[in-house]
Amino acid sequence: MNIAIVGFGLEGKAAFDYWHEGNQITICDQNEQVQAPEGIVTQLGPNYLDNLGRFDLIVRSPNVHPWALMTANSPDIMGKVTTNTNEFFRASPTRNIIGVTGTKGKGTTCSLISGMLEACGYGVHFGGNVGVPALELMRRGIQPEHWVVLELSSFQLMDLKYGPHVGVCLMITAEHLDWHTDMKEYVEAKQHLFHEQTEQDFAIYYANDKYSKEIVKPSKGQKIPYLQEPGAYVNEAGNIIIDNQIVCHTNELKLLGKHNWQNACAAVTSVWQINKNIQAMREVLTTFGGLEHRLEFVRELNGVKYYNDSFGTTPETAIVALETFEEPKVVILGGSDKGVSYDDLAKVVKENNIRKALLIGDQAARIQAALDAVGFSNYQPGGTSMAEIVNNARSLAQPGDIILLSPACASFDMFVDYKDRGVQFKQVVQALV
Repeated sequence: MNIAIVGFGLEGKAAFDYWHEGNQITICDQNEQVQAPEGIVTQLGPNYLDNLGRFDLIVRSPNVHPWALMTANSPDIMGKVTTNTNEFFRASPTRNIIGVTGTKGKGTTCSLISGMLEACGYGVHFGGNVGVPALELMRRGIQPEHWVVLELSSFQLMDLKYGPHVGVCLMITAEHLDWHTDMKEYVEAKQHLFHEQTEQDFAIYYANDKYSKEIVKPSKGQKIPYLQEPGAYVNEAGNIIIDNQIVCHTNELKLLGKHNWQNACAAVTSVWQINKNIQAMREVLTTFGGLEHRLEFVRELNGVKYYNDSFGTTPETAIVALETFEEPKVVILGGSDKGVSYDDLAKVVKENNIRKALLIGDQAARIQAALDAVGFSNYQPGGTSMAEIVNNARSLAQPGDIILLSPACASFDMFVDYKDRGVQFKQVVQALV
């Protein structure tokens, strides 16, 4: 076949590894500096989407919006388009697929689900949006009896044509509105995870979120809420309960923050549909400490604790981080734009024991305006390098304080991505003496 791989990032490279044998491959990417494998034809630069109709198959990478393909060609072009995720569902050796979507918490919930299934004795493969691309999993010996847990973003779900055996929708808030046309498109993209589910499948959703309820509506499967019976929930005593059985107390969770009660209950509810091994669930919930760049404890120095929450790229996630700690905080806010409002964040900053807010990046002025509007003026410029930012935070903190990197913004103005931002923060913090 004559195949175009559109976008040559992590998923594009996995697509190349999957399809290159026996096919003619052309790599199409907006970045003219992309390093293609030797001997492979490329179509790079501003016209990378032109004349795609000449190909038999077009593999869309998640960062390429379907509308961009159609605008540069015609609506009919979508008949030739597939994605890593679609091809994985089509060719997977197992039907035991759990797909998890939501605005935040996907990686943590997927990790909990994977850990619980492994503790139950299953063979488990975990990949998707953050980590191993779905097609890369195909090279890792998936067997029909194994389980696959996929973290799935709205970018990956825009044109999904298959449904998982267990679909999970976590809390939904406004995000990626710099990429999606509006909130309606964002919600509709996530609905694709549930469109093709059958009566034998399960749709797990967050009981207290209107968008989560809306997203699972297309499913023909059994719809089960979490944080509400018959799914897992937290009772007045603080116990995580499912089917009248105690899994563990929330005080026993190693994960920080009440928002992780949601992730824990989502994971328990999902795994309960497969295996009702309470001990396996308890073992994972009381030992799993979270993923890198998500409320990650870095170190304590001179009575000040440093936390890396670089994955907090929306106001909602920054709010959760701020509300996790009662101690006085020096918080680092700002970065590049995602098309969202900072009004609610400003209110929480005012109310949550903030000693100082350090404002950085392209969005510093907009966050400052939101803080001014609620009467909070205890802020200052953070700096133009991570070393300067961390040293400014250190100079302001007192023993017993928290220094928290939870920017509420994307990272692309100053850093490669949120991982680069978090890694730089940790390196600077670890080098302090």
